[in-house]
Amino acid sequence: MKVQMQSVHFDADQKLIDFIQKRLDKLETFYDHVTEGEVIMRLNNKDGINNKTVEVKVRVPGTTLFAQEDAGTFEAAADAAADSLKRQITKYKDKLVSH
Repeated sequence: MKVQMQSVHFDADQKLIDFIQKRLDKLETFYDHVTEGEVIMRLNNKDGINNKTVEVKVRVPGTTLFAQEDAGTFEAAADAAADSLKRQITKYKDKLVSH
């Protein structure tokens, strides 16, 4: 899957980009019609430990699925967003099968 990544207010290192790419590639095991993705990583100025946000858009035929998660690390936020998208993809696929 082709994934476009953007980092806001910081420069993402290659290790982080590879981690997110690998995590999102696993979504294709649940639904093989995932066409492309877009990831925005953002450092928030809010106080507290959950100041890192990852937003993920995934395009599948007929719709776009979206997840946004905050966490203490970008890896944790990406994991949570990928889990959320996994649930959304499974629901979407079940809905297609039932029609």
